[in-house]
Amino acid sequence: MSKQCIACGMPMERTEQFAQGDPSKDYCIYCAKPDGSMQNFEEKLDSMTGFVIKTQGLDASVARELAREQLLKLPAWSNRT
Repeated sequence: MSKQCIACGMPMERTEQFAQGDPSKDYCIYCAKPDGSMQNFEEKLDSMTGFVIKTQGLDASVARELAREQLLKLPAWSNRT
């Protein structure tokens, strides 16, 4: 059971890494809202920007652009321009 999250790219190898612990879902616990639905693009962009700032120490505007570029490469957001 190994999938990659369609919304952030995280590898999901254990049941608890899937949204609501459900391996049939294509997105991870970090991309799920409390009700189990997937975050929208702006929500994911905000959280990914925070993650980039925290892990890479980049300026907020640079981190947001980097996060945006990375997200647009993923299946959940590939239809966005």
